[in-house]
Amino acid sequence: MAAAWDLTALINAADPKAPRAQRHLWLARLLEWLRDAPAGDAPRASPLPVVRLRHLLGVLDRDAALRQRVQRLLLASWREVDAASALAYFGFGARASFGGELLARVGRKMIPGTPDTDDLAALLELLFRPSDAAWIEAIDDETLARLGALIAPPDTRLRDALAEAIAMLSAALHARGFAPELRARMDPARLLNRPFRETGACGERLRAALQAGRLEEALREATLLRALLDACREAARSVRGHLDASGISVGIIYQLEQIRAWADRIELLLDAVLAPAPAREWRRLVLSLLAVQAEQRGVRALLGRHYSQLARKVAERNAETGGHYITRDAAEYRQMLGRAAGGGAVIAGTTFVKFWITALGLGAFWTGFAAGLNYAASFVVVMLLHWTVATKQPAMTAPAMAASLPVGRDPSDGEIEGFVDRVAQLIRSQAAGIIGNLALCGPIVFAVQWLWSLAYGSPLVGTEEAEYVLHSLTLLGPTALFAAFTGVLLFASSLIAGWAENAFVYHRLDSAIEWNPRIVAWLGASRARRWAAWWRANISGLAANVSLGMMLGLVPAVASFFALPLEVRHVTLSTGQIGAAIGALGWPAWQQPALWWCLVGIAVTGVLNVTVSFWCAFQVALRARGVQVRDRARIGRAIRQRLRSRPLSFVWPVAPMR
Repeated sequence: MAAAWDLTALINAADPKAPRAQRHLWLARLLEWLRDAPAGDAPRASPLPVVRLRHLLGVLDRDAALRQRVQRLLLASWREVDAASALAYFGFGARASFGGELLARVGRKMIPGTPDTDDLAALLELLFRPSDAAWIEAIDDETLARLGALIAPPDTRLRDALAEAIAMLSAALHARGFAPELRARMDPARLLNRPFRETGACGERLRAALQAGRLEEALREATLLRALLDACREAARSVRGHLDASGISVGIIYQLEQIRAWADRIELLLDAVLAPAPAREWRRLVLSLLAVQAEQRGVRALLGRHYSQLARKVAERNAETGGHYITRDAAEYRQMLGRAAGGGAVIAGTTFVKFWITALGLGAFWTGFAAGLNYAASFVVVMLLHWTVATKQPAMTAPAMAASLPVGRDPSDGEIEGFVDRVAQLIRSQAAGIIGNLALCGPIVFAVQWLWSLAYGSPLVGTEEAEYVLHSLTLLGPTALFAAFTGVLLFASSLIAGWAENAFVYHRLDSAIEWNPRIVAWLGASRARRWAAWWRANISGLAANVSLGMMLGLVPAVASFFALPLEVRHVTLSTGQIGAAIGALGWPAWQQPALWWCLVGIAVTGVLNVTVSFWCAFQVALRARGVQVRDRARIGRAIRQRLRSRPLSFVWPVAPMR
């Protein structure tokens, strides 16, 4: 009886003549009453809101005066709100750009709403929750028809709002189809019948027919409009086929998503306005609005949906590059050792420049900036000489690994075995890279120190710097944490590389270099062609190496500005510093426990650099590709079986078992 008494008090409070804010608050309280389940409420055949809705309708059916009062309140609200705009754009906005929609969502999260509004979209945000979809879907047909008879306005106001919403979205599709960045990438064959142009005109004719009550004409225009919407979707889908060659943009992805969403919304509105018994179609429309309401409430959903395609393209580009870092046979393994040895020799020189920069005594920022330039220049030299730095490999090889993951509910034994082969190839490739780097970097630095001592009586790097190295690189300090953080920077450089290459392709900079009149006049036609090809082939590597070097130098400097004691630990650079310390301290260095802790720290640094970078890149590749490994236990057993049966395959290429 308490629930009935609460409902009676609530209905008696309905005042059609109340100010707009009070009427809207009354509607909000009514919905709260519907969904307010008492604690410990027993399970029932129908959700509690549906049960309470039936009770509400029963009370109003028995009291004509109360029913009329509620209907007048609803009609007053209908007259004051802009229903057409809400029906058209609720959930995905009329913003023309991704940035505009992002800022709008941030604003909605930070700025509180008010019930004193004529915006139906804002009112729906106040009244409904995404969780209401469950009980609305559970409403039976009889209750749904009774509810429609209660809330629908008695005149043509609702039909006119639907017709206006269809016309608004059709006009928006018309305009979006003429966006230059989309039209240039659409398949010309999909535009021969001018679907976007005709959609706008057809939507306007349909609106006029509906508002004039010409049903047969409206049905003909609706049939034509549905066909045009299919053509618009096909034209939009054709854009994705051009993204491989022309690059990808978050703005383009956002506009493609809008075209799809607008077309789907028009279909729902057509069903609602043309159906003989529209109650079910209205429920579908409301459920669709609640679904997009759930999406639009979060910024994360917007970023995740629109950046997934960009992440996929970055992952695919890195997968193409990463395939070259995986050794499959003994010849490729030896080649990797040689390339890594060359990289280690270059990093040996980088180590001495780093000590020299530190000795200059510059400010924190300029020391970090100079160190970043030193690292970046060294990494670029390694790249141009076709050598390698081992820690850069995992972020590139992880997408290639994700591409070979077995997917599906029941991957075959052959698929799993192929993936295990890929894992073994990756691990031994990393081992070869690190061994090659360290085998030359540390010994070369030590040799230079020893020879400099013979020639000039003291090492190039002094004992004071050597003691600092042993103090800072020991495993007993924060080395492990710094090494893991460096792995994140290694991963970030791979993302920057993918984004830079995508932007290079998207803006067609290779074509600009080859054909721009001023560039051709400066370089000459043949040299411009060579430069265009060179930049297209090397932009990813340059972006990765320069960004990594600058981050290794600048991030600690910037962190120190905020009093964060953050440093980087790169396994090859750290090995060079250890070689310099041994060369400065001589044989007594081996008698210090600090040196042995530093050597253990080098091993931990190498593991963390590689594993953190690989894990981050692997997760991005999995999400971007939509891959779900459904049989992780089988894959884990297969890897463990390989470790037991052929452990050497993870270190050296061995012939497969027959």
